Parts: sequence; structure tokens; C-alpha cells
Amino acid sequence: MLEKRRIGAVWFESSRSSSISFATLLLFVLASGVTIVTPGPTVLLAMSNGSRYGLRDACWGMAGAVLADVVLIATVASGLGVLLAASEPAFQAIKWMGVAYLVYLGWRLLHADAPAALPENGIVMRPDCRTLFMRCFLVAITNPKALLFMSAFLPQFLNTAAPLLPQYLVLGTIMVVLNTCAMLAYALLGIRMMHAFDAGGLRWLNRLCGGALIGLAATLALYRRS
Repeated sequence: MLEKRRIGAVWFESSRSSSISFATLLLFVLASGVTIVTPGPTVLLAMSNGSRYGLRDACWGMAGAVLADVVLIATVASGLGVLLAASEPAFQAIKWMGVAYLVYLGWRLLHADAPAALPENGIVMRPDCRTLFMRCFLVAITNPKALLFMSAFLPQFLNTAAPLLPQYLVLGTIMVVLNTCAMLAYALLGIRMMHAFDAGGLRWLNRLCGGALIGLAATLALYRRS
């Protein structure tokens, strides 16, 4: 009987160290939520896509951003994130590609034409879904701040006494779910704004999002690794 209790105690202790604790997960959710809700390029694109194309087509852009998140998390989990973060040429190349692409998208939105009147369903035009997907994917994947953030942020919530891959899967899933919820919220906000305003609201929203993307490009250009 004593031996069974001893075996049970050993199993309980080993199971506790085999995964992330609930308190750690809760802290991770709160910290990630605050970071993800803060307006960034992907959520601004989600709001712009939602206002221009509707929620269904905006989801293609969200899928591209989610795929980029998965790639970045896999990069960090494989150890390549640390190598890329330590490489100044790689950092600068990714950074300036991201800056150039954000400026390009911002300029496109600033000069986007708005119709004289909105159609009844509020959708201005039917976009190429592959274009929306790749646009958001490239914006997210060429942001070195995201890679540096994940390389420094995710390991703080890992239990080093347990296998790391299952923990990265859990943390990555949480980040993907939170990011998807944030983009959905911004896309719905864009749709509500278009229903509240007329065609001029689309022009105003395009300029707002375009200016914000160019502003984010400027902050990314000035960004230096600490």
C-alpha cells in the first residue's frame, strides 16, 4: 500500500512538471492579449479589408496573417529564431523589406478610389482572395519585431523540465486564437463603420488605414534591436 502511494506521488509530481501550469497559461493569455489587441499592420489590414470587401473575403487576409504566425512560432521553436535575431544582415534585410511593403500598401490605400455610392451589401468590389492572403502574410512575415518579440517572449513561459514541443504547440495555438479574434473584431469594426457612413466614409477609412500603415513603416524603419 505504501509502495502504491509512493508511485502515485511520483507520477503526480512528474505530471505537474510535464506541462505548463494553469497560472502560467493565464498570465500568457493576459500578456499576449494586451500585445495583440494593440493596433498593428495585420489588424489594420483586417479592418480595411472588412470595410471594403466584407467579412468573408477579409478572412482570407486573416488566414495569411495566421499562417505567418505559425511560421514565426515554428522558427522560434526550432531555434532558428535566435540565430536570425542575432544576425544583423538578416535583421536589416527583413526590416527593410517590411518597411517597403508597408509603405507600398499605405500608398495604395491613400490613393484608393471610393465609389460615388456604396452598393446595398456594402461591398465595393470582389477581390482576389489569393492577393488578400499573400498581402497579409507578407506584412506579418516581414516584421522583424514580431520575430524578436516571440524569441524573447515565448521562452519565458516554458517549463524547461518538460518537453518543449508540446508547450510551443499550446502557446502557439493560444496566440493564433487571440490574433484571429483580434482581427475578426477589427474587421467587424470596419464593416460597422461603413454601414454607419456613406461612400465618403470609405475614402476616409482608406486614408486613415493608409496613413497608419505608413506611420508603422516609419517606426519600423527607426526600430533598433536592444
